[in-house]
Amino acid sequence: MSDAGRAPESPGGEPPRPRRPAALFFEPPAEQPAGEHFFDLESITDPRHLLDRATELATAFQAAADRAVEFQAVAAAQLADPARFDRLTAVQIGDRAGWTEDYAAKMIEYGRELQRRRS
Repeated sequence: MSDAGRAPESPGGEPPRPRRPAALFFEPPAEQPAGEHFFDLESITDPRHLLDRATELATAFQAAADRAVEFQAVAAAQLADPARFDRLTAVQIGDRAGWTEDYAAKMIEYGRELQRRRS
């Protein structure tokens, strides 16, 4: 499993600065056979331009994945909140998300940390 559940580290204990994702362009129209085009990267012939565009996409997807992990963690913390009458255990949360119990517990704690920072 990846380190997706951990908070990004930054020097000096400061919260990480959000990366601005690159603009994502729409896929080709539906008349194109599915699976043949990936954001038109295969049509770029200049390797410099291809590297730049592929890097922009990778950065955008990573930023989106990081943000989604934060939402997962907050949701896990909310589901595990002892004040909820329908509180879930780390095992139950892990089962719902496809995580191990240990990873679910870490995500719950990470979510609580994110909630504390936001309030």
